[in-house]
Amino acid sequence: MSFDLIKKVDDAQKKRQVVDVRSGDTVRVTQKIKEGNKERLQTFEGVVIRCDRKNSLTSRITVRKITSGVGVEKSYLLHSPLVEKVVIVKRGKVRRNYLSFLRDRAGKSARLVGRDFDKSINDVVDEKAEAEAEKLKEQAAAEAAAKAEEKAQEQAELEAKQAEVEAAHAANA
Repeated sequence: MSFDLIKKVDDAQKKRQVVDVRSGDTVRVTQKIKEGNKERLQTFEGVVIRCDRKNSLTSRITVRKITSGVGVEKSYLLHSPLVEKVVIVKRGKVRRNYLSFLRDRAGKSARLVGRDFDKSINDVVDEKAEAEAEKLKEQAAAEAAAKAEEKAQEQAELEAKQAEVEAAHAANA
């Protein structure tokens, strides 16, 4: 009974479709970042060195890239609402699931042999995420319009004050 309840909750939280990511793939992960009351999207592109629990709610990938000579790794929960999308850029030919040996390599020896793949696997449509992105765009447009209106109002007030000062100056002269 309790197992069925846990499974129902997990299924409710899962995304409907997730890209089939494997170890060795070069992926571009787009993630939502909250800074104060603003939200923005940040992308991180690198090689997947680990895939964990593929069919679970807690499925996770670890992505590694080298930035300015320093290796950077990030782990992403695929079903997290903060992960906007995952796009496979290149598929690598590997024979193991955990590519920890890439941490010790640099330059050409860190490259993986590419493999042909069907790029249509990236065509995963998540209506909920798209609706939320559209909502964010509309909200940003509304804020920009409100800010422009406020600025125009301030400009009108400044012009009115300037006209008053010029009139008072002309009366005194």
